[in-house]
Amino acid sequence: MSITRYSVRNPSFSPLRDLEEVSNRLARMFDEGGVSGGDRTGSWFPPVNVEETADGLRLTAELPGISREDVSIDLENNVLSISGSKQEERTEGDEERRYHVWERRYGSFQRGFTLPRTVQADGIRATFENGVLEINLPKAAEAKGRKISIEDRSEGEARLEG
Repeated sequence: MSITRYSVRNPSFSPLRDLEEVSNRLARMFDEGGVSGGDRTGSWFPPVNVEETADGLRLTAELPGISREDVSIDLENNVLSISGSKQEERTEGDEERRYHVWERRYGSFQRGFTLPRTVQADGIRATFENGVLEINLPKAAEAKGRKISIEDRSEGEARLEG
């Protein structure tokens, strides 16, 4: 028995729906080994967010099902690398189970990010909680904005004359 995704069919023409259907077909082709030729193991890319504040950058990565010990963070030549692996839970030849849908990714991953020169490398800190990796990248003091006071030009000239 095979379980497939449910989709509502509407006989009326909709370019957006048709585009979405083509996109879904292409995604299934790549996911099911049509072009990439692979199974669901191997390389995969965890989704990340990078946001900037006045004090620095914050990178968060979703790593569900991965323990902190299976993640590595390295910094070399101003490139921050996040790597790790997630082990597959199913075993081949298990007669007690039949898999109908298998969408979760397994295997190794690696993401690299070139950091701006404004990041203070020795201040980088990382935490890992509930499958979310958070890396805080503080800005160097000289990269943070500052207020510059405006001098009264006539007072400056008066000081030079006197």
